Amino acid sequence: MIIDFACLQLSSLWERLLGAIGDVAGNTLGRVVEAIRTLFEGDPETRRKVSFSVAIIALSAKMAKADGVVNDAEVKAFRQIFDFPEEEAQNVARLYNLARQDVAGYEAYAERLAGLCGSGQDNCQMLESVIDGLFHIAKADGLIHERELAFLGRIAEIFHITEDHFETIMARHVHLDGRDPYRVLGVSRSDAFAEIRKRYRSLVAEHHPDRLIARGVPMELHAAANERMAALNAAYAAIEKERRAA
Repeated sequence: MIIDFACLQLSSLWERLLGAIGDVAGNTLGRVVEAIRTLFEGDPETRRKVSFSVAIIALSAKMAKADGVVNDAEVKAFRQIFDFPEEEAQNVARLYNLARQDVAGYEAYAERLAGLCGSGQDNCQMLESVIDGLFHIAKADGLIHERELAFLGRIAEIFHITEDHFETIMARHVHLDGRDPYRVLGVSRSDAFAEIRKRYRSLVAEHHPDRLIARGVPMELHAAANERMAALNAAYAAIEKERRAA
């Protein structure tokens, strides 16, 4: 019999964490932070990974509630961007529901997550992937409510995502008048195609899933990264087709 020790360790980790914080709604963030500090003292890498997972679960829960309604499409979208073993579904759902009811505001979770980026610079790629994932949840019901957009804008601010860069991220997800491929790539219509191609190749290299793995971007964000790559490829293909037809 083959035993997946990684899965066993993950299961044990979640059981220990949830056992420590209990099921009482209230100041969940405070209890989680204290539990992580106590349970994983002396193991900074595990502490970082657990903190990241907790923060993104909580932000996803609060993102889904930003428009006042949590529907099945948003919960399904969360499952698509946050990849976890099926056997952990019950534990993740338990934490998701606690975070949704938590008295702590979403900003506290965002600040916690921002502190895990590591680069300390604007437009951290790991945090950009989080924004992509939250957009995925926000648009799951077919539209992005203005309160959801305000939520995302504030998260981006806490993450030190610049305004221009946030607009580029948003262009991948919000396109009322049709997706603007130039905005998605962060280029201008007046740019030469050679410059656009150079920019596209740079973005592909920068955001390729293999590169993200090498940089230590958590596995939980790889689905969001793949969606971003698809948007970049589609934008470049649209511009290339347009320029060839001109």
